Amino acid sequence: MAPHAVYGIVDKPSKHSVDETVEKLKRALEAKGVAIFALVDHSGEAEKVGLQMRPTKLVIFGSPKAGTPLMLAAPSIAIDLPLKILVWEDGNAKVWISYNSAAYLQERHGLPEELLRNIAVVETLAAVAAE
Repeated sequence: MAPHAVYGIVDKPSKHSVDETVEKLKRALEAKGVAIFALVDHSGEAEKVGLQMRPTKLVIFGSPKAGTPLMLAAPSIAIDLPLKILVWEDGNAKVWISYNSAAYLQERHGLPEELLRNIAVVETLAAVAAE
């Protein structure tokens, strides 16, 4: 199954396995001093209850220094923060990195242009993890 276009979600192919992509993402976050709040292993949790799921992991990360000004400007963005990147494998064993586009979050919450850089980092992080 290939990814499908969903408004606001960017799907980027990765050159690595799910685990390798997640590790690259974690290293990139740590290098930037960005906190990793959680790593949700959806496929691992499915396996614990006897269900099969292709490798799927969600990395939840952020920085109060970047996120707080966003929430002060548009409190509703708190529903989309901290930022998230989903790393998953499709039915053809192709690995994808998916995330909410900064432009989508800006439009969804009416963020001022000058704060867009606070969430645009997700695109750079996904690119680093994919290569």
